[in-house]
Amino acid sequence: MAESATGSFDEIVNIKAPFPCPNLDLSSLPTVYVLPARIAFNDLHGIENELTRCGAPLTYDICEARLILGNITKPRRAKFELQAGNLRFRDINPLSQSTTNSSPPALFTETASEQPFKKRRKIKELDTQPAANESTTTEPQDASTVRLETKAEDDDGVKPLSQLSLSQLLTSPAVGSSPIPEPPPSPEALTLPPNQIKVVNLRWMEDSLRLGKFQDFQDYIVYEAELLPPDTAVPTPNSTETAPVECVTTDTTKKGVLAGSREFKGIIDRAKAEAEFKPEPRVYSSKPGKRERISDAAKRDFSGRSFTSTTSKGLHSQPPHLLHQTTSEYEEGVADSLPPMPDWVLQSKVYSCERSTPLSPPNDAFIAQLKEIRLARLLTDDEIGVRAYSTSIASLAAYPYGIRSTAEVLALPGCDHKIAHLFHEWQTSPDHCIQAVKDLRNDPALKVLRLFYEIWGVGAVTAREFYYDRQWRDLDDIVEFGWNSLSRVQQIGVKYYEEFLLKLPRAEVESIAEIVKRHAQSVVDERVECIIVGGYRRGKAESGDVDLILSHPEQSATAGLVDKVVRNLETDGWITHTLTLNLTNTRRGQETLPYVSLTKGAGFDTLDKALVVWQNQAFADQGSTDKQSKQIKNPNPHRRVDIIISPWRTVGCAVAGWTSGTTFQRDLRRYAKRVKGWKFDSSGVRERGSGRWIDLEGWMDPKTRCTDWKQAERRVFEGMGLEYREPWDRNTG
Repeated sequence: MAESATGSFDEIVNIKAPFPCPNLDLSSLPTVYVLPARIAFNDLHGIENELTRCGAPLTYDICEARLILGNITKPRRAKFELQAGNLRFRDINPLSQSTTNSSPPALFTETASEQPFKKRRKIKELDTQPAANESTTTEPQDASTVRLETKAEDDDGVKPLSQLSLSQLLTSPAVGSSPIPEPPPSPEALTLPPNQIKVVNLRWMEDSLRLGKFQDFQDYIVYEAELLPPDTAVPTPNSTETAPVECVTTDTTKKGVLAGSREFKGIIDRAKAEAEFKPEPRVYSSKPGKRERISDAAKRDFSGRSFTSTTSKGLHSQPPHLLHQTTSEYEEGVADSLPPMPDWVLQSKVYSCERSTPLSPPNDAFIAQLKEIRLARLLTDDEIGVRAYSTSIASLAAYPYGIRSTAEVLALPGCDHKIAHLFHEWQTSPDHCIQAVKDLRNDPALKVLRLFYEIWGVGAVTAREFYYDRQWRDLDDIVEFGWNSLSRVQQIGVKYYEEFLLKLPRAEVESIAEIVKRHAQSVVDERVECIIVGGYRRGKAESGDVDLILSHPEQSATAGLVDKVVRNLETDGWITHTLTLNLTNTRRGQETLPYVSLTKGAGFDTLDKALVVWQNQAFADQGSTDKQSKQIKNPNPHRRVDIIISPWRTVGCAVAGWTSGTTFQRDLRRYAKRVKGWKFDSSGVRERGSGRWIDLEGWMDPKTRCTDWKQAERRVFEGMGLEYREPWDRNTG
């Protein structure tokens, strides 16, 4: 059963002012790591931005952290996350941890029969019962004593003195006195030993930001543990642990007695005995799986590299250095002559769908190097770094002026001191090249990973598997040692590796679209629309593949259309291989994706689609007969073509999603979720609370129904409260 959520962080990540809590300084905290579990993909980056803004030493490696923030409430889940991070640890206070986790205490054990644990008896009940070796005919206690020890709490919630433990009697204030207020906590007073780790609920961060002051950890701690060195012997879960507690039980009652038949005359004696009881803490460990081993190997291989996330020797263990103004900047008046900031900068608009991003921005040279670092982060298993760089790149690409100083970089939403330092390095280097980019270009392991990543059908995870698990170093190794282990799609990707890397000019994209449209109309009728989307529609001179959307005004015409079109094109020889063919939308009646989808890994798109390999059938064959022509190999390169089918009632959502850049698509979904409370998908929009379909394009009323797909796309932006952005203004990278 899922744990109860600890609240949304919309109010945190949507803070407009750059410094909503100027007095909140978290720079003295131990190294902080944010657990990605049970946090939305887009919310995680916002939480990390808030921590960085407050000066917290943030790390992206859980092994470096001493303070872990997570959307969890139970110690058992905290232990699971620490085990998933390959940490070796043990409880600091196992007795309190087990009590917090609602598990049976160590002082009591079950009978030989495997029965569910009974509710723990109250101490006062145990004291009134005879011990296991006592006779049942013992004399009863004085009636007044029994009434005193078994009396419930007073009406005001205060226990009588007879029910307080020894420590409570010594520390409790006098009757009628008010408690002495404790001074407010400070981050400096919460330094942790190097071998301890705390897991804290994310509500602590929310309350600290909301109240504008540091909140004490004590009320938010979920779990505390002691870290163990890697070479410490760890007992297996099945090993028998010797507990310094014996328990005497009967068949009908369960009586826990410390130290065998030891008797206690009062509650104070029992409290002393329990205080002396210190069971050995249990050590937790986990055996890493295949993916974890590969990820660990990659982290060791790229540890300390300039193009990867900083390690324990990096900047995450201490606040970043300030960027000082240089003499040249002062003399030239750069800091005082900044260009007028665009409205989206002044208003701190964090969503790239709220601003225009041209195809060729003024800072394209610097952005190109950031894209190389982002790819290196992807190949080295740093998903958080990929998201952070994507946000920064989109913001830099939308800035309409050539950046001249780091002050401009820091003014942009999504750009922090790290990006400003990289810009300063790029600006001051003689060859305008960041050192991290030079290093990643010359790194031998990264070269091989990039080679494998460019194979169609091989992602970053599979590329690391090829390199670290199978020890392959080039395409020849794949063909010689692992060809039969590849999937059919990967075999095709290797076979046409060089051809798939060739770019398609705009004229060839238009030619392919015309052929697909002609075949689709022959299957249905002349009203079939064929829309070229992707990089072509955003204005790129060359494209890596061709993205086409087919639609028809009649709802029934698009059901199963992709299968018919693909078969028609295969018959005529235009399609040589069908990589994937999905009829997901047809199977659900061409309805918008449900708010709670039963299909895992659907991504942002669940429309019917076919990903195919295309080859032009027209080629010059001079001086040969028809029989010889059929035996000549087609010299035209194989191309990648995606054919997507969209019902007319949501064609605007499909066109908007498939046209926009990757970060623009992501921010459309984020904006719909946080601002409108909707779920945006290329198959339509639904309300998150009720799951109701939102008709942004006016399909339900025939009088307001869109006459063409361009009008439908504009209505999607208008319905979401966004200004319409032309396709060539959505190049977020």
